[in-house]
Amino acid sequence: MAIERWDPFREMVSLRDAFNTLLQESFVRPDSLSRGEAAALPMPLDISETAEAFVVRASLPGIKPEDVQISVHGDTLTIQGETKSQEERQGETWHLRERRHGVFRRTVTLSVPVDADRASAEHENGVLTLTLPKAESARPKQIKVASASSK
Repeated sequence: MAIERWDPFREMVSLRDAFNTLLQESFVRPDSLSRGEAAALPMPLDISETAEAFVVRASLPGIKPEDVQISVHGDTLTIQGETKSQEERQGETWHLRERRHGVFRRTVTLSVPVDADRASAEHENGVLTLTLPKAESARPKQIKVASASSK
């Protein structure tokens, strides 16, 4: 186990993300679920980091892989897509509609730029797993120390 310097800011939410969450939660009417409307819920993510890459896992139950778009620009990752709702059929009445449908989007800023050309994505059992290798310039490099007497 490696000893790592504690960084109190590592797990803090960026001000932009906190403000976006505040605005999203402020404009959802509490009674919307009782009328069967889909509430705007954030897409849950798990992000881990190794020396070489970031691994992002997103919960996307019931969403087809072809309905998801992923983009990386420098150190910013965006996952977005759309789910369709079931159409009402003749003689069918909905009593409750809690499953979400519509457009979803999640943008996160990573701590270093990633190499989008070497990134990979897998979708299995409703979980999207992204492997985002860090850009070569962001990886730690070893520097040999030469002795002053060897010059």
